[in-house]
Amino acid sequence: MQSARGSSYKRLRLLQLAAVIFLTVSGGPYGLEPLLTYIGKNGALFLLLVTPLLWDIPIIFTVMELNSMMPFTGGYYQWVKRAMGIRWAFYEGWWTWLYTFTDLAIYPVLFMQYAEYFSPGIAAYKIPVCLLIIWFSVGLNIRGIVPVGKISVILSAIVLAPFLILFEKVFFHHPGSMGMPSLAINGTGFTALAMGLYTIMWNYIGWDNVTTYAEEVNKPIKTYLFSTAIAFFCIYLVYFFAIYAAQVSGIDYGFLSEHGFPVLGELVGGRWLGQLLAAGGMASTVGIFSAVLLSVSRVPEVMASDRLLPAKLHLLHPRFNTPYVSIILCGIVVSGMILWTFTDLIIIDVTLYGMGLLLEFISLILLRLREPDAIRPFKIPLNIPGLVAMVFIPLATFGIALTGAIFASAKTQAPILFTLAALLSTELIWQLIRFRSSRVKK
Repeated sequence: MQSARGSSYKRLRLLQLAAVIFLTVSGGPYGLEPLLTYIGKNGALFLLLVTPLLWDIPIIFTVMELNSMMPFTGGYYQWVKRAMGIRWAFYEGWWTWLYTFTDLAIYPVLFMQYAEYFSPGIAAYKIPVCLLIIWFSVGLNIRGIVPVGKISVILSAIVLAPFLILFEKVFFHHPGSMGMPSLAINGTGFTALAMGLYTIMWNYIGWDNVTTYAEEVNKPIKTYLFSTAIAFFCIYLVYFFAIYAAQVSGIDYGFLSEHGFPVLGELVGGRWLGQLLAAGGMASTVGIFSAVLLSVSRVPEVMASDRLLPAKLHLLHPRFNTPYVSIILCGIVVSGMILWTFTDLIIIDVTLYGMGLLLEFISLILLRLREPDAIRPFKIPLNIPGLVAMVFIPLATFGIALTGAIFASAKTQAPILFTLAALLSTELIWQLIRFRSSRVKK
């Protein structure tokens, strides 16, 4: 049954959805800069080519099949609920809610890095500037999905245009060697490999997030399929060429990691290109924040409809027909998380995401077993053993990254312990919900 909001004529279309997916998952190479410091030029390009095939393709296929089967508001929460029941659906919703809060907190922090290129003194105003970004995005999301889609198209263009100029400068006007380095990770330490994986995986997460508002997309099954393909190839290419351009330029990798792509632009094309890339980085962080907030705000809404969260989270704005209470709550929580460092947030983010992803993979297999004849407009062309093999690959990749991060240094212990506490808190909260209310749907 379609929601009242879903029956509205104001729905996302192909280009708008592709832009929202691009911003939700990527927002450009911003945040990829530390990769070269972890594993060097050979390992960086190798991981950039291989990791998306091991990590993203199985996830995208899973998301496309389940979303084509159930294109409902709430996305992954609804999939797990149908396959595993309300308890595990709560786990899925809670874990992905926590991961997305962490993810959202990263972008105001990144915004400051690129804003400092224009005004180094702005670092002293980190908290008010971050709060301004958060609450601007809250206001935009309250106005509805179409305004978010329209501004996402504009912001995506602002993000990509400076990199296209950068690539043109490097590949057609660079006087040095343009040879391709050997693609290998020989000699790369295990912890360095893990942090490199974490960096790439973080830059590719969120494919399932974009399904939480499926009822607000025009012709969702077809539109999601083509929009996801457009976004994936765009992200894949721009990441590879951004890192390759950094290598060809001869820039110091530590300097790039500390100051971001604007310093690469200044080295290659001058101050004006550095300014364009800094502006693109600021547009990227604002766009990602708005796009991710759009997805996460729909999950508390559907959880509230199942009486797992307070009923007020299910309220829609009388004018814009959006879950405004849920959006405001998300803004409040994220406002309290901006004090974590960038590296800490990435570790928390990817770890929580991996746990939610595990439940989605299990749901994929269970639904194939229990409902083999259900309508699936997009169906992965694999049988059950093939699906098990397919989902093992990204889970193994996640396991390598997590194991390496645990032993990377003492500095990684705090975010990992925080993540563990967040995961364990889910059962406690579930029991409290069951104790306080007998109205939870079975």
